[in-house]
Amino acid sequence: MADVATQSAYEKLGEEYRKTQSDLSAYIEARQKLESQLQENKIVQKEFSILDDDSKVYKLIGPVLLPQDKDEAVVNVDKRLEYIEAEIRRIETQINDTRAKSEKKRAELISFQAQLQERPRS
Repeated sequence: MADVATQSAYEKLGEEYRKTQSDLSAYIEARQKLESQLQENKIVQKEFSILDDDSKVYKLIGPVLLPQDKDEAVVNVDKRLEYIEAEIRRIETQINDTRAKSEKKRAELISFQAQLQERPRS
């Protein structure tokens, strides 16, 4: 009976480890998407900085380009950059926490395996 309980505990640990690895992959993917958005918005911000004050700015809404006030567009991009940077910091925290959990589960698995190997076989 102990072998069934031991096997079940080992499988549970393995599943928890796989879950943390899956979560970590999802967070890293989200971080990469945010980084891409950050770079795109920085390019837009740079383009705005070289425009004249009287330049026309258009915003793509669906299939239509609508005129937009330059100052309003600059403020929107600045706010978007702030939001994306805050999201990156939040995701980084989740990545670090998940990495720590993953390493802890990995160490538990290794320890469990070592205990199983040291047990005398009946």
